[in-house]
Amino acid sequence: MASSSTCRAWHCLLALFLLSSSAYGQLSPSFYAKTCPTLELIVRSTVTKAILVERRMGASLLRLHFHDCFVQGSFVGEKTALPNMNSVRGFGVIDEIKKNVELVCPGVVSCADIIAVAARDGVVLLGGPSWPVPLGQRDSTTASLNAANSDIPTPDYSLDQLIAAFNKHQLSPRDMTALSGAHTIGYSQCINFRDHIYNGTNIDPVFATLRKRTCPAQAPNGDTNLAPLDVQTPLAFDNAYYSNLVAKRGLLNSDQELFNGGSQDALVSRYVINPALFASDFVTAIIKMSKLSPPPGTPTQIRRNCRVINS
Repeated sequence: MASSSTCRAWHCLLALFLLSSSAYGQLSPSFYAKTCPTLELIVRSTVTKAILVERRMGASLLRLHFHDCFVQGSFVGEKTALPNMNSVRGFGVIDEIKKNVELVCPGVVSCADIIAVAARDGVVLLGGPSWPVPLGQRDSTTASLNAANSDIPTPDYSLDQLIAAFNKHQLSPRDMTALSGAHTIGYSQCINFRDHIYNGTNIDPVFATLRKRTCPAQAPNGDTNLAPLDVQTPLAFDNAYYSNLVAKRGLLNSDQELFNGGSQDALVSRYVINPALFASDFVTAIIKMSKLSPPPGTPTQIRRNCRVINS
């Protein structure tokens, strides 16, 4: 599951363009080798430019990919989902990539595949692992605002709720814990962690005091003020997120639930001492997630504009 810089929680289940691969057949990293061979070069150059301007854009793009794989919908549907109001980012970068791709490969590459490659490149440019992106997805023709509002986990989710939410999409507890490491980059708004820092019992009091400096107790004061999801290295993709959890410095309650006397404590501890294991598990889980598809028969298309369905 995500993270944008200003996400309510990266594993919020975004109503973006979840896509069916049925019309394209088997997903493959070489899907566009003949029809759009310069795709990955175009994506990498555009993402590089965006991250040079603002490094936390890498987190925003990764968040979009996480959410794209969970809830069928569109840019518009997701942006108006209650948990994401005024917080979702990265659409402008996707628009720029789509425009550049359409100039050389018109009507060929889906928005879903563009966002998947952009997310991978954002992680790599912030120091994280690379992976072969399964390509050949298509764009949905429907938005799912209701699904976005009902399926998006909130920052106060318990471990059992998190496991159930990921299991719904054929992702194991290990997958969930590895994908949560996406919160090693990016930021979140005060509204998402206020209750945790003022009322939480599984939080380091010194860390809570630090976060209270920019997150007033009384809402809506400071609701949109930002804090890093990883207090150590918020703009570097590494395993510091898990060290934070062991020290009870998870920004969101749903983060800290991964290390709170439950079933994922041992795995979190392993990721702390073995960054290569985290990177490997993250890659395995994100490839697995990237292959998720909606039920057979779901209407799909190749969008000309990632924000709207083709007329």
